[in-house]
Amino acid sequence: MIAMKTIFILILSVFIVSAAYGQMPLLGDKAPKFEAKSTTGELKFPGDFYGKWKILFSHPADFTPVCTTEIIELSFLEDEFKSHNTALVVLSTDGLNSHMEWIKSMESISYKDKGKVQINFPIVADVGLDISRKYGMIHPNNNSTKDVRAVFIIDPDDKIATIFYYPDNVGRNIDEILRTLIALQEVYVKDRLTPANWEKGDKLLFHSPASKAEAKKMESKKNVSSLTWYLWYED
Repeated sequence: MIAMKTIFILILSVFIVSAAYGQMPLLGDKAPKFEAKSTTGELKFPGDFYGKWKILFSHPADFTPVCTTEIIELSFLEDEFKSHNTALVVLSTDGLNSHMEWIKSMESISYKDKGKVQINFPIVADVGLDISRKYGMIHPNNNSTKDVRAVFIIDPDDKIATIFYYPDNVGRNIDEILRTLIALQEVYVKDRLTPANWEKGDKLLFHSPASKAEAKKMESKKNVSSLTWYLWYED
């Protein structure tokens, strides 16, 4: 009887923690849906971006130094993301009025001699942390919003393709997020792999042969090269 009570308490504890903090969706999971107010109007995610790649880029608060530089850098590359059929959606745990003032402030900054930016992508308000919890971005050990610093890349089928997570004291590399997006798009339509440090135009990898016998068959293929029996490039 005591054992049954203990199991019940453990199960209840897991349920309470899960309800309070949320469980992060994993690679291959469908992106959790939400409806929210944003700086560009009411937003339904991911439904408003049917057939597109989506990037959900989250922040713990407005008017923070690291996040401000990230959004400005994201704005500089917005057209590049658009050219890759990708919608950018930023989330911050502050309210809509704060978001609008933050945008005004960021658009007044001349950054890195690149001039000023216009921020056209939506910044979603998540005051109640409902979206942050749906995406598992409230961490139990900290119990604050400071860990709401994730990047979710979501494919046209609304499945999560990549997750980046950053501490609040290290800025995100927007060029690396773009590089990862382009790599994902390359292998989305082609059953290949990208090697380390892959850039657009570099050679792609074949999936590893299951055996040396299968590797031998690869030798008869045209436009292929290998470094060893399990490492084959598409020329």
